[in-house]
Amino acid sequence: MADKKDNKQQKQQKPQKAAAAEPEQQGKGGRPKANNANSARLRFKYQKEIAPALMKEFGWANPMAVPKVEKVVINMGVGEATQNAKVLDPAVNELGQITGQKPVVTKAKKSIAAFKVREGMPIGAMVTLRGDRMYEFLDRLINVALPRVRDFRGVSTKSFDGRGNYTLGLRDQLIFPEIDYAKVEKLKGMNVTIVTTAKSDDQARALLTHLGMPFRA
Repeated sequence: MADKKDNKQQKQQKPQKAAAAEPEQQGKGGRPKANNANSARLRFKYQKEIAPALMKEFGWANPMAVPKVEKVVINMGVGEATQNAKVLDPAVNELGQITGQKPVVTKAKKSIAAFKVREGMPIGAMVTLRGDRMYEFLDRLINVALPRVRDFRGVSTKSFDGRGNYTLGLRDQLIFPEIDYAKVEKLKGMNVTIVTTAKSDDQARALLTHLGMPFRA
C-alpha cells in the first residue's frame, strides 16, 4: 500500500515541475522573452544598449524611469472612399502588407456636408502595432523605408506633441519594399504616430535618436 501511495505522489509532482519550467522559456501571454533569439532586433538593442545609455544620459537610477515606445499607430486616409467604397480595398491590403497586421477600417465620426461625408461612412484604414511587430516595423521604417525617400535629408524635430509622442507624415506607400510597384493604382499617404512613455519631448527625442531616427541637424 505504501508503494502505491508513493507512486501516486510522484505522478502528481511531475506535471507541477513541467508547468513551472514553462514561464522560464516564455514571457507574458506565451510570447518569447525579449532576450530570446526570436525577438525583434530593435527590441533587443533597446534593452541591451539604448536603455542603459538613456539612464546614463539623464542620470536615472531606476530602470523603470527609462522611456520606451508604447505603440505605433499607422493611419491611412482615403478621401475618395466617400464617392467609391471600392477604393478603400487596395488601401487596406497595402497597409496590411506594410505592417503585417490586418487593418481596421476607420469611419467618419460626424457628418460634413461640404465634403459629402456622412457619419459612419468608411474613410480610411488604421493599424495599431505593439510588441515585436511594433519594433520590427520601426526597424524597417528607420533603416529601409526612410532612406528610400527621394532627396531625403532627415525628419523634422518639430513634430512632437508636447507629451513625448511623435507623428511622421509619409507621402506615398512605395517607400516600403513590401509594396509591388506594378500593382499600385494610386499613391496613398499615411501618418505614423509613435507613442512613447516619455514625460517630455526632449526625452522622446533622445529615445528616438538612439533607436536610429534620422532627425535633421
